[in-house]
Amino acid sequence: MLDGKELLKRVIERHGGQKQWDKVNKLVVYARTSGIALPLRFRFKVFKDYAAEISTREPRVVITPHPVHGSRGGFYRDTVWIESAAGQLLEKRERSRQAFGDFRHKIWWDNLDAMYFAGYALWNYLTTPFILLQQGMQIDAMEKWQEGNEEWHRLRVLFPETVPTHCREQIFYFDDDGLLKRHDYTAEVFGKWAKAAHYCTSYRQFGGFKFPTRRTVYPRNKVGFPNRSITLVHIEIDDIDLYLQDED
Repeated sequence: MLDGKELLKRVIERHGGQKQWDKVNKLVVYARTSGIALPLRFRFKVFKDYAAEISTREPRVVITPHPVHGSRGGFYRDTVWIESAAGQLLEKRERSRQAFGDFRHKIWWDNLDAMYFAGYALWNYLTTPFILLQQGMQIDAMEKWQEGNEEWHRLRVLFPETVPTHCREQIFYFDDDGLLKRHDYTAEVFGKWAKAAHYCTSYRQFGGFKFPTRRTVYPRNKVGFPNRSITLVHIEIDDIDLYLQDED
């Protein structure tokens, strides 16, 4: 069994390599999202068809449109906001993660809550596996996992508190070629019960990097198996533009 560092090195190279990734400043991702997760919090019409500008340098995302055409949402670390197309600030919230601890958030989210969730989630997803190179990550290899007829390598990762993400402990699954196939976590902004198995398929190459263009998230039971009859989140990516450091 490969140790954690060896496996991560293989994974990074398979997805495009750290040297090339270090030249990328941001991604612009054109995508559509569906599933029952956000409707469960009464956000029915958000993120249906959007462009997400995602920094590769820091946890920063801008989604257009949000929540409606003519406005856009922003996420930076623990702050979220909504502004007009002209840049006029309409709403803003700091210490966003703290807000999810109250009773209202167990039932209903507003547009800033939805922006926080989408912002940190998209930033995590689209910068994986390179996000695992950040300082403070604790990475260990686990025994292989049998998924149907395939055996997948696994990494257990403990995220530092400084990284906005679903939860501290997460598990990443990779095939023999080093491509990400599955990602397990608990979406704590929904609740400690919100254990998820996130599958990555339909890989395409953009700017020399491999990205899954279909992502589907299912509930996960205590022994690690997904309930495929329920789709929590489904993301379809149509295109990705990459911008290098010297480009606008």
